[in-house]
Amino acid sequence: QVQLTESGGGQVQAGGSLTLSCTAIGVTFGGFAMGWFRQVPGKERELVASISWTSGSIFYADSVKGRFIVSRDNVKKMGYLQMNTLKREDTAEYYCAASRLLIADTEGQFDYWGQGTQVTVSS
Repeated sequence: QVQLTESGGGQVQAGGSLTLSCTAIGVTFGGFAMGWFRQVPGKERELVASISWTSGSIFYADSVKGRFIVSRDNVKKMGYLQMNTLKREDTAEYYCAASRLLIADTEGQFDYWGQGTQVTVSS
């Protein structure tokens, strides 16, 4: 059974940076795409960034493009989301997700989800 675990969430002032990490265990199939989502209570979950198995295809939401960097380490089976120049509107619960596809950029393509980690940006 595949399990994803996020870490690195916390509180940071506007303009600061945080890096989230995601560890995948129990993966017995081949390559898989990874994604990062966020959700605010009362709003729909939003895809923030995704990265293909080989890192050759990367997607960023317009709201974070130029500020966030998504990466992965397939030897360690870990994914990362570096968040820079954080804004109040980045405050949300952030989720790591994995897909059985090699490339995925829509929510329906992701099959496994982490428990979420809170990111709070204050000013």
